[in-house]
Amino acid sequence: MFTQALLLACALPLSTAAETILGVYIFHRHGDRTAKSTPPANLTELGFQEVYTAGQYFRDRYVSSSATSRIAGIEPDLVKLSQLSVSAPLDNVLQTSAMGFLSALYPPVGPTLGSSTLRNGTMVQAPLNGFQLIPVESVTAGAGSEDNGWLQGATNCAGATTSSNQYFYTQDYEKLLNSTTDFYKSLTPMINGTFSDSQISFKNAFTIYDLLNVAAVHNTTNFHSSSLLTPEVLFQLRTLADHHELNLAYNASSPIRAIPGSTLAAQVLQSLNATVSQSSPAPKLNIQFGAYASFLSFFGLAQLLETSSIFYGIPDYASSMTFELVTNASAKPFPAASDISVRFLFHNGTATNESEPVPYPLFGQQSTVIPWSDFASSMSKFAIGDQADWCHACGNTTGICAAYSGSGSGSSGSESSESNNGSNGGMSNAVAGVIGAMVTLAVIMVVEGLIILVGGLRLVSKKRMAGSVNGGTHAVKA
Repeated sequence: MFTQALLLACALPLSTAAETILGVYIFHRHGDRTAKSTPPANLTELGFQEVYTAGQYFRDRYVSSSATSRIAGIEPDLVKLSQLSVSAPLDNVLQTSAMGFLSALYPPVGPTLGSSTLRNGTMVQAPLNGFQLIPVESVTAGAGSEDNGWLQGATNCAGATTSSNQYFYTQDYEKLLNSTTDFYKSLTPMINGTFSDSQISFKNAFTIYDLLNVAAVHNTTNFHSSSLLTPEVLFQLRTLADHHELNLAYNASSPIRAIPGSTLAAQVLQSLNATVSQSSPAPKLNIQFGAYASFLSFFGLAQLLETSSIFYGIPDYASSMTFELVTNASAKPFPAASDISVRFLFHNGTATNESEPVPYPLFGQQSTVIPWSDFASSMSKFAIGDQADWCHACGNTTGICAAYSGSGSGSSGSESSESNNGSNGGMSNAVAGVIGAMVTLAVIMVVEGLIILVGGLRLVSKKRMAGSVNGGTHAVKA
């Protein structure tokens, strides 16, 4: 009887600890806006609704007391600013999108929580039913991006501009420029008030699509009754714009073209590493709003182009990339770096409870959950987070980069990012922090090794091999 019970117990699956979310980094696109070709671009009411809805979703996922994947220790109702970091470039659309998102992430708390009593006994209630004021940090990178129709226009990186311009001398570009001439000329009656005849071509694929897409959504008088702007035409415009912008944002043989993705990688790595290392109090939830160029270039650098065709297109308004720090170990005390992993999720368009972000594998791996050390190592290969490294990679020598122009690394802007992981320039803060954490881990492992040697214990390790993927181009119907 005892033997049967023992066998039955052995047959039962071992219980595993529930997964805990330790920290999150969200990179989010703005909501619907007016056209870039009619500046200044502004967030529309539809765009406000999109980012507000997304904010509600992420509250339900990470923040509220009943959240499905609540971040450990985060305040569910009254925002604790030390737990939250929010940033956006100096741009009308991106800044207001961040504000709209936050108004749903931490909504008004009502008269009870949204009031306080002064020393003299006076009760003061916050306006707007306890509306919570959350600061949005203004960053200079990407400033004015939504008023700029040129993908590299807001990067200020000379090497990236040179690299992107090289696309206009490729056979792929020339073929599409010539094969789509008649198609673009047929659009002239709809766009000749904004574009000259010489501008109406595949060379301006994105800005032409952007103008007509805005018209298709918002113009109720001219375009909806037009036989020219059919769903088929709009789809063709979008397909051509997708191809055009991906080639300006990423090329496997010219990494500097993807500078927005490289700087984003450093920001993500630095923020998550602060949580992993616990060297100082770190925000539990990081939110950054930015432009589609950062999405496309990161897709290429992180080898996502091989995982799904969704990554070949310009992300829709209110799209999001999310990086979750997860562990199956106990969250108290804070787990060791070796017990922490990263999950990457993407959602094209506004995330809702009915349409949630989907996990995808990074760096050519098979699993959607990557050990922290592997994630940090892979991101470090293309992350650029230090001013000196950025100047050297871009080949910029004036302005803020003048101080670094004589320190030795790369004057060749278009390709100098080949050395962006530290061979010629200073090490980025993000990379330095990660390496420091990994050195600490190595010391711990040495000590553990001595214990194992003396005690006669044996450890068995298992490591996943990652395959490499090269970014390419997608065929376009023209």
